[in-house]
Formats: sequence, C-alpha cells, structure tokens
Amino acid sequence: MPKTKFIFVSGGVMSSVGKGIAVASLSKLLQSKGYRVVPVKCENYLNVDAGTIRPAEHGEVFVCDDGIETDQDIGTYERFLDLSLSRDNFITMGLVYQTVIQRERNFGYEGEDVEAIPHLCDEIINRIKEAGRKSRADIVVVELGGTAGEYQNIFYYEASRIMKLRNKDSVLHVHVAYLPTPPTVGEMKSKPVQTSVHLLNSMAIQPDFIVARAQRPVDRKRRERLAMFCNMDGDDIISNPDLDSVYEVALKFDEQNFADRILKRFRLKPKGRDLDDWRQLAETVKSAAAPLPIAVVGKYFSTGDYVLGDVYVSVLESLKHAGWYHGVKPELHWVDSEKIEADGAAKHLAGMAGLVVPGGFGSRGVEGIIQAIQYAREQKIPYLGLCYGMQLATIEIARHLAGLDEANSTEINSKTKQPVIHIMPEQEKKLLKRDYGATMRLGAWDCEVVRGTKAYEAYGKTDISERHRHRYEFNNAYKSKLEKVGLVISGTSPDGHLVEIVELKDHPWFVGVQFHPEFKSRPLRPHPLFRDFIGAAVAQLNSTAGTEKSS
Repeated sequence: MPKTKFIFVSGGVMSSVGKGIAVASLSKLLQSKGYRVVPVKCENYLNVDAGTIRPAEHGEVFVCDDGIETDQDIGTYERFLDLSLSRDNFITMGLVYQTVIQRERNFGYEGEDVEAIPHLCDEIINRIKEAGRKSRADIVVVELGGTAGEYQNIFYYEASRIMKLRNKDSVLHVHVAYLPTPPTVGEMKSKPVQTSVHLLNSMAIQPDFIVARAQRPVDRKRRERLAMFCNMDGDDIISNPDLDSVYEVALKFDEQNFADRILKRFRLKPKGRDLDDWRQLAETVKSAAAPLPIAVVGKYFSTGDYVLGDVYVSVLESLKHAGWYHGVKPELHWVDSEKIEADGAAKHLAGMAGLVVPGGFGSRGVEGIIQAIQYAREQKIPYLGLCYGMQLATIEIARHLAGLDEANSTEINSKTKQPVIHIMPEQEKKLLKRDYGATMRLGAWDCEVVRGTKAYEAYGKTDISERHRHRYEFNNAYKSKLEKVGLVISGTSPDGHLVEIVELKDHPWFVGVQFHPEFKSRPLRPHPLFRDFIGAAVAQLNSTAGTEKSS
C-alpha cells in the first residue's frame, strides 16, 4: 500500500488570511485528481474543543455527526469535499495536553520525564497519522492554527518539522501569507511575507510553496523578490487574489497547476477526474445576479464597530447554496435583535422576502427575536427557525395564538409558569454541577418526518438524520394546546418523544427545526430545507412585486 503523504499549511503576516479556504481548495483539487484526501485542523487554544467558546470570540461552532464541537474550518472542509468529518479531524492543544497528562497519571510513560518535546509533539503526530489511517487517506492536509511566530503554536510547527525530518519524500509545507497594498503607497509589498518565511526558517522549516494572498494577483516583480529572499522557485509561489466567491479559489489554484506540482513532488501521477462540477458551480454563482433580500435576526453579530458574519458562516453558506439553486443571490441583512427591541420589527424587516433566526443561547435580545417572528407570521413572510429559532417560534405562537401570555423557555426564565420549552432532566443535573463541556444533545440524531407537511415536501422521505447542539426541548405538556391553534409537529424522534420540526398552518412557509441543517448543506447539494425556504422567499418577492405593479 502506498505511503500516506502529508501537507502542512501554515499562515503568516496576519490572522484570517484564508488558510481554511486554501486548505479546502487545495484538498478539492487533489481530490479531483483521483486521490482520497482528508483534512485535519490543529487549533492553538487550551480548550479541549470549541464548545465553550463564545461565537463572537472565535466564530461559529461547527458540529460533526459524532458530536464533536469544532472550529468553523471543519465546516469549510466538509462543504468543499462533500465529506462528513469527525473528531479525528480536529485537534486542540488542550486536547493534546489533556491526553498526555492523563497518560502520565496512568503511568503510561513508565516513569519517564514527560516533556513538551518530544511528548506533546509525538501526541500531535500520532493524531495526524491516525486521522490518515482511519480514513485510509492518500493525502492528509493539516492546517496549523494561528500564524508563524506565535508561541502558542510552536509544538505544531515542531511536529511538522519532525515529520518532515523522518519522511522527507512524504511531507510538504505550504505557507499562506498576505501581501498588503497600503493605500498611501499604492504598491504591493512583499516584505511582510519575507519576514514570515524567515520566522519559519528560524524553526528549521523551509516552505515548499507559498500561497500569496493579496487584493490583486501577484505580479512578476513581487514573485521574483519572494523567490529570491524566500529561497524558492518562482513557480512555487501561488497567487491567491481576492475573488467574487471562495468557491473560485480552487479554480485559480488549478490555473497555476498547484495540485500537479504537489503530486510531482510526491512522485504521484494524476488518476483522471476533473473539476467540471466545480467549474459549473462557479458559472452558476456568477449568473445568479438577482438579489433576494433575506433578514437574519440574531444577537452575535457585533464586536465593537464590526459585524461578524463568521458567527453564522454555515447559515450564510447554506443560504448561498440554495440561492444559486434558484438562480438568485441572497442579499443578507444582518439584524441585531436588540435593535428590534428598541425600534420595532417593521423598521428593520419591511421589504424582506424571508426571515431566518439562527441558533443561540441565553436571554439577551430574545424579545426582539420574538417580535421578528411575530412580524413574519402576521405578514406571511417565509420563516426558517434553526434550533433557538424553532424554540422562540414556539414561544411566539404560544403567547400570541394560544393565549399563554407567560410562555417562555426555562433557559430564559427559570421560574416561568408556562415553560413551553424546558430543559431535559439529565441536562439539568449537569448544569447544576456547572458541567458545560460537551453536555448538550450533540451530533447526528434520527428524525421521522410526517407526510403531507412542508418538511416532507422538502426531504421527500420520512427517515432523516440531522445534527444537533442544544440542551432545551419542546415541552410535550403543551403539545395539544399548541396544535389546536395551528402548530404542526412535522418531525419527531423515532420514539415520538422529542419534537424536531414544527410548522404553522395557513402560512406560505413557516418551519422551525430543533437541529442545525446548515451543517449538512453543500454547494452542489443545497440542504432541502434551505432550498425550499429560498424557493418560498422567491415566490414571496415575486408576489410582492406583482402586487406593487398592479397597484
């Protein structure tokens, strides 16, 4: 059996340079050459997983089928490669430390001094190799979190150096770094990348390739300077300019024969296959020009004066996938729910073709979200509620249609007299002990869909599986009362105990789901619920336009 190959991808100059997209795009290219490619993300933080990190701090928490709570880059990999990944593809420094210390406590090192090097590095190497073995991968692409020169990721870099030392023909290093163009200078500057490569050199790592991120394509002069001062062949510097869509990056890499150059280094040959489906996707993205105004109402958008779309990146991408399917371009309006509390829903939601309420936690801003849901219900605007969005839709219907004025979730008000959403008993015990990590209903759970519902129209089948991340559930004690006022329970757990999908009668399209369908949407296979939601929003926009034209 051929030896597994490994590609380490590091970043330089600044964070958010696009390593995740570069890893996903390169992996897609290598996959298109006929190889089984598996990505791995190495995170610097000492959290064991991403589950307890604030979304505004580190972006979206992505959940895999096996319940692991990961960095949002795992979601990017899944979307590009159309794979379902697992805890084997996600490594944190906290997990590495925890494993090594636990092994030491269990006398796993047989009395040996336990040190950062080699023991932490050995654990990292073992996990990377195990990910390749379990997936029977030809090539493992490893994204190193953070940037070159940070103290906290030094052990990942040392692990990559050791692997290269032991397996020279099977390990490559790709460095993704940014070339800024200062407005006051008007010239692309290569010195920051040179400095970043010198930092790598100081760790005894010489990159085999540089992915040069910049606003514009890297010109010959900059390429020559990078080649000279980074000790590289100019053809091994891959230009990665800003593009209209992240899904074009793989095509830009392919124009420069990036995957072929990597395969040549590994002494591998392409096995056929191509990127026809990806090229067609790029054309579809470009042709989807008609704007479709969609409001996303949540409470994790802002950090200072900036808006963080990364908090809901899977929702954003899922809406794009569905929009392209219908030949439209979702025009997202990020609405902070606290602004609705201050100004009213109409000011922020008038003219929207659809409304999405994504997941969330806690009591801040929920009354604004409930006002938004009421507006969508009364104005017949297509609505998609995801996890918290399903729970708050249930509360809105209970308050304003079922006459349960004090209806609430015990997460929001633990003393509510009408807990239409409540915590599962086993979860309550964990919260009392302040045991928060990996304690929610996580990962893939089966669901039975009721025929004749919007959900069934979308899925076209009764048996589905979706990913979850929550502690609180629909309270079945209120089921019959809510059904009498038009709530439709269109999906439950196979035993009928847990409510998974709710809908509303006499509304064009109003669906709330307890799970997170955004985690399973793919650019070439939009999720059925997002697909039908966008379809309903298109119909809503066309209906509104027709009404305005006739008047």
